[in-house]
Parts: sequence; C-alpha cells; structure tokens
Amino acid sequence: MNTPAPAPNRSSGPTTARRWARRKEARRQELVAAALGHFIRDGYHAARLDDIARSANVSKGTVYLYFADKEALFKAVIRENLSPVLAEGEDLISRHQGSTAELLQCLFGGWWEMMGKSPAAGLAKLVMAESARFPNLARFYYDEVIARADALFRRAIQQGIDRGEFRAAALAPTTAALTAPMVFLMMWNHSFGTCVTREFSPEAFIDSYVNLALFGLVKRPDDATLPLASGVCEMAAAELAERLHSATQDPA
Repeated sequence: MNTPAPAPNRSSGPTTARRWARRKEARRQELVAAALGHFIRDGYHAARLDDIARSANVSKGTVYLYFADKEALFKAVIRENLSPVLAEGEDLISRHQGSTAELLQCLFGGWWEMMGKSPAAGLAKLVMAESARFPNLARFYYDEVIARADALFRRAIQQGIDRGEFRAAALAPTTAALTAPMVFLMMWNHSFGTCVTREFSPEAFIDSYVNLALFGLVKRPDDATLPLASGVCEMAAAELAERLHSATQDPA
C-alpha cells in the first residue's frame, strides 16, 4: 500500500515571504505613528520607548529590531511624515503648467492639506522647543526639512523671475519671508489654536497671505522698482537714532 504524499505546506514559500515582508513594514509604520504621537505630546526628551512600544502593541525589544535608539526613531518620524510632502511640492513645480502665481497658491494650499492639518505639523514646534538641548536633532531637521523647503521656494521664485512674472528679488530673504508665516500658522495651530476661542481659519489665512505676497511680487508695467527707495530706510534710521540720542541727553 502506497503512502500518500504529504500535502504541500501552503504556509511557506514566496507568498508567506511576501506576507511577512508586508507585516514587517506595517509594524514599522505602526511604531513611527505611535512615536509621532508621543513626541508631539510629551516632547523628545520625555518620550519613552516603553510607552511608544506599548502604544504600538509591541514589546520594547521589538522597537530595537527596527531602530537603533530613540534618536533613530525620531529621525524616521521626520523623514516619513515630512519628506513625502516636500517631494510632492518638488514634483508640482516640475509639472505645473500655469503661472508662477498659481504655482505658489498650489504650493501653500497643498502644504496645508498634506501636512499643516496633520499632527506632524507639531514637529516644528517640538524641534524649536528642544533645539538647545538636542542641537544634533535640530540640525537634522534643518537639513532634511528647512533647507529642502527653502530650495523648493527658491526654485519657484526664480522661475517667476525668469519668466518675467516677478520682479528681481534676493532669493534668500524672499524665501525666508515667504515661509515664516507658514511656520507661524503651524505654531498657532498647535499652541494657541487648542485653547483660544478666537475664530481663525487657516485656509482664509493662506488666501490672504498669498494675495499679500503676490502683491509684492507680481511685476506691473508701471512698477519697475520697490515703492520705497533703499536710501529712505537709512535716512529714517539715522533720524531716529539722532532723536533717541537727543532724548537721552535732555536733562529734563
């Protein structure tokens, strides 16, 4: 009597390997998501790997299968939450067919929809708060996020200048001026926005801000230079300094 051949083990082979790879990546994403919540709520220094592991329903030892330490986990949180937003902005500049003014509106609006509304927007506040204690993490955030965002907006502004849509402007201070209000919006949303009852619409803020920015950027036929000549600022500053000096010398 012949012994029947054993049935094939359906739990092994390429299918199982793929399923395990998917589960391994999913668990990593669960750890990153849990870490984001703890970092935003507790701060970097106070966040504990034990608590992050518990929130992800794994043991603390499992965390070390994916990340060498808390710093590596924090860097993964930054990269996986913010890098895709920046990549989308870079791609938008490459494929945008309309005016550069419309491009800026899309960049700011898309930034709010993809990142500004999300918990990841609180990472800017966290890094600012803990930069003195952890300068290496602040530098990492600068290199991965701030410098890349700066390059993105420089590229957009330069495109507008090259097309003759924007007046010539120094790129470094212009991009800083453009991005600073967006940092304010993130700070407001994760600070005062949680406890102040004042009606504040981020979408309305962005619309007003973009209009204000474009009013100063869009080239008009009768406006070849800035309304205020550069020498006027120096004269006003000198006059103010003289008045302050006179006030301090006044015996009365």
